[in-house]
Amino acid sequence: MIVTTAFTLPVLTLLVLVPAVGALLVALVPKDRGDLVRPLAVLVSLATGAFALHVLANFEAALPGYQFESEHSWISSLGISWHVGVDGISLFLVMLTALIFPIAMVATDPGHDKKAYFAWLLMLEAGCMGAFLALDLFLFFVFFEIVLVPMYFLIGQWGHGNRIYAATKFFLYTMFGSALMLVGIVSLVYLVARDTGEITFDLLRLSEVTTDASVLSPDTAMWLFAAFAIAFAVKVPIFPLHTWLPDAHTEAPTGGSVILAAVMLKLGTYGFIRFAITLFPDAAYDWAPVLLTLGVIGIVYAAIIAAVQKDLKRLVAYSSVAHLGFIVLGTFAFTNQGVSGSVLQMVNHGLSTGALFLLVGMIYERRHTRQISELGGLQKPAPILAAVFTVVMLSSIGLPGLNGFVGEFLILIGSFTTARWWTVVATSGVILAAVYLLWAYQRVFQGPAEGENAKVADMNLREIAVMAPLLALIVFLGVYPKPALDRIEPAVDRLVERVAEYSDFSQPAVTVEGPAGAEVEIEHAPAEHGEEEG
Repeated sequence: MIVTTAFTLPVLTLLVLVPAVGALLVALVPKDRGDLVRPLAVLVSLATGAFALHVLANFEAALPGYQFESEHSWISSLGISWHVGVDGISLFLVMLTALIFPIAMVATDPGHDKKAYFAWLLMLEAGCMGAFLALDLFLFFVFFEIVLVPMYFLIGQWGHGNRIYAATKFFLYTMFGSALMLVGIVSLVYLVARDTGEITFDLLRLSEVTTDASVLSPDTAMWLFAAFAIAFAVKVPIFPLHTWLPDAHTEAPTGGSVILAAVMLKLGTYGFIRFAITLFPDAAYDWAPVLLTLGVIGIVYAAIIAAVQKDLKRLVAYSSVAHLGFIVLGTFAFTNQGVSGSVLQMVNHGLSTGALFLLVGMIYERRHTRQISELGGLQKPAPILAAVFTVVMLSSIGLPGLNGFVGEFLILIGSFTTARWWTVVATSGVILAAVYLLWAYQRVFQGPAEGENAKVADMNLREIAVMAPLLALIVFLGVYPKPALDRIEPAVDRLVERVAEYSDFSQPAVTVEGPAGAEVEIEHAPAEHGEEEG
């Protein structure tokens, strides 16, 4: 759906341009007016959020296709265009991005070189918005790469301890994956152009021909899917490509950790759904057992490793690997409930884990340590901090009534029919999450408060204001997720139907004669991955 009114036509472009221009404005603030930097950055980010709210308010829930599309030729000789659009799958990731960035800016203080810090944050917001909105493969690749640079500098310049090592490791891992994806994009465009005579990077046009065996043989599609999948697997990250994430989180400043966990990791899970599966549905189905296995290993392995961490921030980092494994499970189960749960869980994870990193940052500002053994009894001097941590922690565990439960429940229910044994093993991750998070809470907040722990200040009004919208959404999505699911499901249904159409994912319905000669249509249940159908 292309919206043609004068205001709505460029609204998605504004979601990218406003923070990008804002980054330039922040960089141009005179050195003697450093007090203007943060207010200007927050104002720009709030303006971006206002445009995102306009998109949400005018989004038509029942439509499965792209809305607010805007397409303009960019490099016409190569078939590259500025093509952006939003559907139910990307809508709430855009909203999550618009929410998290101003919160991160208000909640954290870099301590030095504020101009560069907030300029990089705004550039990072522009890159994330562009990646979630791009419908041109080259445009997506540009934004997918742009986000690496701000995060590299945020970790390397404002991080802690061994920050240069962590920033370099993050950059090299993700650059390696991105290089493979670029090879896959160029190869795909070349093969399509050779057969059709048209050079295009447009996702919609490419998806019309990638399922044609005369254009892409099954073996070629498998290799191309692998090139995309490795890039997205590194970004998620999926076991065993996850080792950069705990280091990056541990050494990153609080604002960097919040954005990395809440927004940037979703570029990987979103990329699987939007590009890898959409372009190569048959290959995605064939590769599903591998990705399901790696996702489930990540759930269990990361949960066990999280339980033995001594650093509170590193514990939360490993919890991200486990939670993202659930999203991979739901995605490659290829059921409506599973994929819808995965999309919703991307948002839920962003809210709960982003909030956890903010809270860990608040504890670090007060105690200047993240070592669990040096903390204890904090609920006595800081009861509000303990209460907020409890709610967010229970959300991350998946307590009914909070947002984490809805996403995980949909994933497990949706995955059980097509990925039964993977789902059974993954369920242990829910129990393990309760183990490491409740144990961490007990050691940090309960017990006697001694020494410096007894003097810890409680949350102030600014910190409460920062956490309030996250807590409100954690409760709202846990109690009433219907508005979100109503907008997510049409786009998910279309994706699942595409996989079913171009793979042996399901069998057609069979009509049999029922009682009194009535015709009854029986839907065959989808076969489990790796199970013979027929």
